[in-house]
Amino acid sequence: MAGKNIPQKDTIKRRTIGYMKELNTYKKQYNQLIEVYADLLHQYYILTKEFEESGYEVVMETEKSGGKKSPILATLENLRKDIGTYSDRLMLNAKANKDSEISIKASDNDPFNKLFDGLKSG
Repeated sequence: MAGKNIPQKDTIKRRTIGYMKELNTYKKQYNQLIEVYADLLHQYYILTKEFEESGYEVVMETEKSGGKKSPILATLENLRKDIGTYSDRLMLNAKANKDSEISIKASDNDPFNKLFDGLKSG
């Protein structure tokens, strides 16, 4: 991110909708989720830049901290998890798309349908 501009939330939202349209997964009902996803990515970009500018300080070096993770690093890790969850919900990653294709291809009469459902949930 160093030296790069951080995309605005509206730019992230437009890109996300564009990607979803390319993947044939976009529905206007997802706009609220897309808004949250764009906000998460925007926060992630901002904090990543701050983390880089801090010299990648991973551990707080104060007496009181006891060697705990820096707050920026802890927040980045949480944001990564949340971004992954939202990208799954919006079917923006390969795994989510593969699971979606399996669900679409499997018919109710297919004896393996229950097997796939069991594998996905377990």
